[in-house]
Amino acid sequence: MESYSDAIVGVPGEGLNVEQRKRLTIGVELVAKPKLLLFLDEPTSGLDSQTAWSILCLIKKLSKAGQAIMCTIHQPSAMLFSQFDNMLLLKSGGEVVYFGEIGKDAEKLIGYFERNGSLKCSENANPAEWMLEAIGATPGSHPDQDYHQIWLQSPEHAATIAELERLEKDLLTKPELQVENRRSSYASSMWVQYVQVTKRVFQQYWRSPDYIWAKIVLVLTSKLFNGFTFFRASNTLQGMQNQMFAIFMFTASFATLIEQMLPHFVAQRELYEARERPSKTFSWFAFITAQITVEIPWMILTGTFAFFCFYYPIGFQNNAELTHDAHERGFLFWLFTIEFFIFASTLGQACISGLEQQQNAADLAVFLYAFTMIFCGVLVSKDKLPGFWIFMYRVSPFTYWIAGVMNTALGDTPVECSKAELLPFMPFGNVTCGEYMAPYMKVAGGYLVDPTSKVECQFCKMSNTNAYLGSMNALDLTRWQNFGIFWVYNVVNIAMTIFLYWFVRVPKKDGNILLHPARWFSFWKKNENVSSDVLVSKLESDDSA
Repeated sequence: MESYSDAIVGVPGEGLNVEQRKRLTIGVELVAKPKLLLFLDEPTSGLDSQTAWSILCLIKKLSKAGQAIMCTIHQPSAMLFSQFDNMLLLKSGGEVVYFGEIGKDAEKLIGYFERNGSLKCSENANPAEWMLEAIGATPGSHPDQDYHQIWLQSPEHAATIAELERLEKDLLTKPELQVENRRSSYASSMWVQYVQVTKRVFQQYWRSPDYIWAKIVLVLTSKLFNGFTFFRASNTLQGMQNQMFAIFMFTASFATLIEQMLPHFVAQRELYEARERPSKTFSWFAFITAQITVEIPWMILTGTFAFFCFYYPIGFQNNAELTHDAHERGFLFWLFTIEFFIFASTLGQACISGLEQQQNAADLAVFLYAFTMIFCGVLVSKDKLPGFWIFMYRVSPFTYWIAGVMNTALGDTPVECSKAELLPFMPFGNVTCGEYMAPYMKVAGGYLVDPTSKVECQFCKMSNTNAYLGSMNALDLTRWQNFGIFWVYNVVNIAMTIFLYWFVRVPKKDGNILLHPARWFSFWKKNENVSSDVLVSKLESDDSA
């Protein structure tokens, strides 16, 4: 079992020697929780004597622990042959020649054949080779009698039949066997499955540095490029616009993050559905929840890198210092950052969970991303959206994410217009600029460079960043409300991932074709020229069969 838990990571069998592969195969069969019998087909084939002995010792240890094992073996050595308790010997044509105990040093087996007229077994002979020669199974040997007929007329055969009849009667009279966790098809609880599968996927990620480094390099390069493109953006009118577009461009890595993740998810799914699900190694729920869980820590790590590469080059910390809440704003901006990365991961998993091809899932995720970004209030403000599409503004997850991030980065800080953005004019009458503009500024806001001047007034139409945020409806909710609402979308993504995988890809016991969309689609593709009525009747007849 230790070999199984270690070797299953990555491609099955890759990097393992022959003995480890044999142990891995046995471990997989044991995890499948065999109720009555573990069947092993030539477990020592292709092994040297020492390795074969090691495998037989493992099998013997399992049998002593109470596991019934049936094993086929081809011409074992005397040492290996001595490890078996009972033997079923067949000759050409599948006819039984002997069935029963082997005995210590094969004394019962040898006694049976010698008693029935076979050649004597010398002290140095290998009983396994001797018995094959006795029944004529080795090249050049010819039996002088029919050992199958001898077996049918032997007292050993009569005793075997009597024992089988006794077992059958006992089985009918005994109460049904009480099995712990009877309703479960798996050897362990759901929690144990989840923990072990999660641990395994963590190991797989750790042993796939190309995926982790690609993710980190993508984040470092894209966020540094974005951050230094708008390096130290000031709170001028153009500076606020630059900060807004920097936040908008922050989400541009969404598609690449998903396309990096999908191949690993598909590879894990193919391995599970081809080998681990049929053998009932663990449940589909443990598989899908482990995939979701393991992505989150890596997204938190890469999101943290993105925060440092983006937040400080642009200078958002300067805005926070002006409002004397640098720690809270920095922490909340970091939370928004990792929240976005987790959203990218969970949305990608939701798209691929119900689809076969990763490219189709990537296209769907990018389409959803583009569709929601169009209506998030940046490209087109809420007030300018056509009436029909206003619902998309409220449904789009990025409406709340961008509003929350912009409020955290820019909110409640003073605006300082550049010289090019100041509006110069002459006041009428013998009044100061402040007295002249007071009624207008009371309604529309803004500030004057020199309110006491009577010669030339220089006016900036905004005095606080909240005026700019208000024009984009970024103040409709508080920062923490936007943060909480965006988390709801992450939870919905996770729920959809689990539901779609169950609905589309998990085999159902119910014969209803509506619960088999993947099978229905495959069946329809093979019969696309058949009418729908005939198609349904064919599929239902297959289910009933």
